Amino acid sequence: MDITKELSKKGADAAKIAKYVTKKPEYIEQLIEGITKDKGSIKFGYEKVLRLVSEQNPELIYPYFDIFKDLSVCDNSFLKWGAIITIGNLAKADSENKIDAIFKDFCSVIKGPVMVTAANTIGSLAKIALAKPYLTEQITKEILKVEKANFVYHDQPSDECRNVAIGRSIDSLEMFFEQIDNKNIVIRFVKRQLKNTRAKVVKKAEKFLKKHVS
Repeated sequence: MDITKELSKKGADAAKIAKYVTKKPEYIEQLIEGITKDKGSIKFGYEKVLRLVSEQNPELIYPYFDIFKDLSVCDNSFLKWGAIITIGNLAKADSENKIDAIFKDFCSVIKGPVMVTAANTIGSLAKIALAKPYLTEQITKEILKVEKANFVYHDQPSDECRNVAIGRSIDSLEMFFEQIDNKNIVIRFVKRQLKNTRAKVVKKAEKFLKKHVS
């Protein structure tokens, strides 16, 4: 398969290509080189394929962890967001504790100013907590900082962006809630969202509390 040719096609099936690459991991090097050197939109296709591979076979992508670490702070938002998700996927394969080494910086974006960056990070932190239970309390503490985050939309402060990120936080906390020691701090956070101005967040809070509070 000519991966570049396949990804250049309109409506390219990234999932199909990722499945192929999983069986032919020698192509991973080509894709890695593509996202770091190629110009144009094709590199977004490379990134998506690698992200999909990392979901099912993180051990194939883990040797390139440092590439994704760099991309997670790059200027291109789409590559950044994809890399953040990939780092979360790689937690299962993180035998060298590379995530631990970047943990503080990785979490720093939760405070703003870009909501999508924060939301993707919050989503990845749930995966990291499941793979690395010893980080559970630290991760919980970092996610809860979203309540005081300052997000900007069209150069203006946005409470609505914060509400969206809070909703994502409830979803993430739900994923590893049972392994959290200090459950009360999470429950208090969720209870406060019953007064959230975003209806979807209120519904998530109600569902969460109905499940976890007797």
